[in-house]
Amino acid sequence: MQVIQNQRLCFPLTKFLLSNLLPTTYAASASASLLAPKHGNTISSLSVTAHSTNVPCTPHGVEEYVENAFDDEPKVGILKQKIEVLGISLEKTCLPGQYYNLFCPKCKGGKLKERSLSFHIIQDGEFAMWRCFRADCGWCGRVMLHGYIHLLIHVFADNNRTEESLGLEPLGPKLIAFFKDRQISEKTLSRNAVRQMSDNKGVIAFTYKQNGLLVGCKYRTLGKRFWQGKGTEKILYGVDDISNAAEIVIVEGEIDKLSLEEAGFRNCVSVPGGAPGKVSPKDLPPIEKDTAYQYLWNCKEHLDKAARIILATDNDPPGQALAKELARRLGQERCWQVHWPKKDEFSSFKDANEVLKYMGADALKRVVENAEPYTTAN
Repeated sequence: MQVIQNQRLCFPLTKFLLSNLLPTTYAASASASLLAPKHGNTISSLSVTAHSTNVPCTPHGVEEYVENAFDDEPKVGILKQKIEVLGISLEKTCLPGQYYNLFCPKCKGGKLKERSLSFHIIQDGEFAMWRCFRADCGWCGRVMLHGYIHLLIHVFADNNRTEESLGLEPLGPKLIAFFKDRQISEKTLSRNAVRQMSDNKGVIAFTYKQNGLLVGCKYRTLGKRFWQGKGTEKILYGVDDISNAAEIVIVEGEIDKLSLEEAGFRNCVSVPGGAPGKVSPKDLPPIEKDTAYQYLWNCKEHLDKAARIILATDNDPPGQALAKELARRLGQERCWQVHWPKKDEFSSFKDANEVLKYMGADALKRVVENAEPYTTAN
């Protein structure tokens, strides 16, 4: 199927696309609502991002622009009308700022009829988001409130990603020795499913998983060249380790995440793409346009549960810029910052792995435990 994007589609085609692309449980109602006038005008625009986490291939997409007719209604009322078009049955008690377990219109809760859809309206009513946590579903999405916005449906191919399909295999002696030199054990490597490419045994593969499912992979050569597999989801590395964590540590690289585990911190995640060159002087963009930090918003439900977030980014200007950008988005009042110890009279250690390698796991643990409130440290 060809990708159709940024084009105004006629309603007959819209109806065809909706009936073929949306889950059958709500395709008809969505199509009918788009065709029918509401309040004497066109139905409110829908801005939806929907995809299945267990089929993370490169998406095809369809976009439809329709006029917003609900500008005079309360924010939450607008969002609820948009959401119900998609087949998500909301309860009267669904209020902003809280998470609710609802029935998923795609999988219907499976054989056990579980309330597997985690649903959330952000506190200010600007958008709502949801995710089905059944392993064989994973349907998720987001509806935005603002103005003349669009309907975006991502449709993925029906093939599951596996280590075999990616050409991965267990680490061999060469890469095990590489990690051993950095004080990272085979036990930690195994628990985090760190692999190597089967056709290039000098390439490390950091597998990205969500809800236990393989959703992507990031590769690294011993010469420190990095790249991500095609279609890798924008999430934090190790996100399953913070699903119910009241305290979270965020680091700048996958090896630093493994290093923190050696020091006893499993509640640690890494950003997937490194650090920015500097702090942006601009105001924070709307969430849907905050593409460089989309991995935060895609893991928002887990991050929202944390009362304390420790920023353990690299001890260099980009690392400090990353800490600032993270704190701006996560809320400085709940962020703490690690200060890496002195290496010698002229320099300090750069990151978690350097401290682990040269000072040991106990020292690394103490450094993290001595993090200072971000507002005090900055």
